[in-house]
Amino acid sequence: MKLWSKAHTDTNALVERFTVGRDRELDLFLAEYDVQGSLAHGEMLESIGLLTSEEWRSLQTELRALYKRILAGDFAIQDGVEDIHSQVEFLLTERLGDTGKKIHSGRSRNDQVALDCKLFFRAEITKIVQQMHALFERLLALAEAHKHVLLPGYTHLQIAMPSSFGLWFSAYAESLADDLAQLLAAYKLINKSPLGSAAGYGASFPLNRRKVAEALGFDDIHINVVYAQMTRGKAERVLAQALAGVAATLGKMAMDITLFMSQNFGFISFPSDLTTGSSIMPHKKNPDVFELIRARASRIVALPNEITLLLHNLPSGYHRDAQLLKEAMFPAFDSLVACLEIAEFALGHIRVREDILTDERGKDLYAYLFSVEAVNALVLGGMPFRDAYKQVGNDIEQGTFSSAAFLQNALQHTHEGSIGNLCLDEIRTQFAGHLTAFNFEQVEAAIMRLVGE
Repeated sequence: MKLWSKAHTDTNALVERFTVGRDRELDLFLAEYDVQGSLAHGEMLESIGLLTSEEWRSLQTELRALYKRILAGDFAIQDGVEDIHSQVEFLLTERLGDTGKKIHSGRSRNDQVALDCKLFFRAEITKIVQQMHALFERLLALAEAHKHVLLPGYTHLQIAMPSSFGLWFSAYAESLADDLAQLLAAYKLINKSPLGSAAGYGASFPLNRRKVAEALGFDDIHINVVYAQMTRGKAERVLAQALAGVAATLGKMAMDITLFMSQNFGFISFPSDLTTGSSIMPHKKNPDVFELIRARASRIVALPNEITLLLHNLPSGYHRDAQLLKEAMFPAFDSLVACLEIAEFALGHIRVREDILTDERGKDLYAYLFSVEAVNALVLGGMPFRDAYKQVGNDIEQGTFSSAAFLQNALQHTHEGSIGNLCLDEIRTQFAGHLTAFNFEQVEAAIMRLVGE
């Protein structure tokens, strides 16, 4: 069953299989959102006189019942039905006859799928933000708990200057705060309604597009109907860039953790049940969780480029190329949520070594970690920086440099964001400010009203 079917017209079976592709499978992700959109659209059609009150009541009842079936898992797109939009209209027509056929007035599948995707993306962003918040709080708690525990900092993978676990954990917390800001920017683009743009050129009906947008909890509409269609692909690209930002933070943190777990570093460890073993080497405790986070993150980081290449050279108007956006985007949400969830869980069991710099191995290995502290001490005593730098350099070359006197002073740094002044409350305030800018409560209230909950 196709919404565009006409008498004496049939599509070659091979062409149909190729053009439908994975739509019937992927459209199941959109099922509940297609019904939400139909509820808002139908409510508007009744308000402008294209549906009678009786017709709207019957449509609303059927749509709400279908919504409950979808949430309960009692729903499928039937064989021979092209997509979710066709399936919903088919079921309404089967139950209500001509009344069911009226629900599509003033719509095209072009603006329908754009709307469904935005509703789906909005819901997925909500899940991601919740998991980001949990991981953020975990990182800040770890930073506070281990703020006095020193570890070596590295540049170029060479021993550089003293760091601390508080500094390391809170670095990733602040990174998530910036990632949340980028996700919020994407959310603002996502949270505008394209419905009523139809096939990209509007409709001759007196549609009330803002009424539909308000019913669905959107902030506004995409005003220009041509541009509303152009946001298909743009919305996905901007959102993919935001997902890639979160993934990049996770991937870098996972790389640190795999290094820090290795015997060459030995800074951290995890309980055995959070690691995996080898089929041949009985001593192995492998960081598979973080290696897979790293790999999944890399795939998501590549996503914006895939979407850009898919649609960047198309003119305005709808093109079937956009169908492949679903295949690219939809799996990324579950993957990112899973990475955030497992990272937060695993970090809840992390074990931090507190004697990295002071055990026998550390005293020798990190002998020059405090060379900058020595330079700065000479500067504070009145020596020009370049002379102090040369003096400490000469001491190192001659084997007379000792860091023992500086070990206890490292945590006394005072400027913002340093080892001795982590500014954790300021980082939390940044994150909280971005978090409250999402209007999740407004959206939830609007949807609950629509579906009758």
